[in-house]
Amino acid sequence: MSNIKLLSVIRAPRVSEKTARLQELSNQYAFEVATTATKGDIKQAIESLFNVKVEAVNVVNVKGKSKSFRFREGRRADTRKAYVRLAEGQSIDVMAKA
Repeated sequence: MSNIKLLSVIRAPRVSEKTARLQELSNQYAFEVATTATKGDIKQAIESLFNVKVEAVNVVNVKGKSKSFRFREGRRADTRKAYVRLAEGQSIDVMAKA
């Protein structure tokens, strides 16, 4: 897979209290991914971008909320999250600045 495709699969890391707990307890990391990405695409992108071994990938589709602004109805976009479990002893520094 080309680097352009790899970079388009993974949008951003998800950083929250829940993801920090997951990192400590079960060596899992959360990423926002493209809505068309498959588990295989996500696994390949994480392994090649961060040089780690991925054990499992779980994907969650999040539906956008309906919102109103000045009497106009609108809807936020649907998103997709991936929870990636790494092999024992490996880690990703999601807070590192490029």
